[in-house]
Amino acid sequence: MALDLDKPYRLNPSVALRPEPFGALAYHFGNRKLSFLKAPDLVEFVKTLGTHASLRAALTELPDGRAPSFLKALDSLAATDMIVEGS
Repeated sequence: MALDLDKPYRLNPSVALRPEPFGALAYHFGNRKLSFLKAPDLVEFVKTLGTHASLRAALTELPDGRAPSFLKALDSLAATDMIVEGS
């Protein structure tokens, strides 16, 4: 799946995040998939994703050099319906 940087994304309402020392477990109650968010800063980013006008706007708040790894993780989360388009 290719993310559209100019569209907003948010955590799917069917997904619950369980905090873990490494980051969080994301469980989708609809498709019963489980994903690991392996960095605490990624967890915070995903939690606040829906507060931004677009994915591009959200990425501008990341420290230098973090955007590529976050985009890779977000692409994986979108492919499993953990994050969805919308505000």
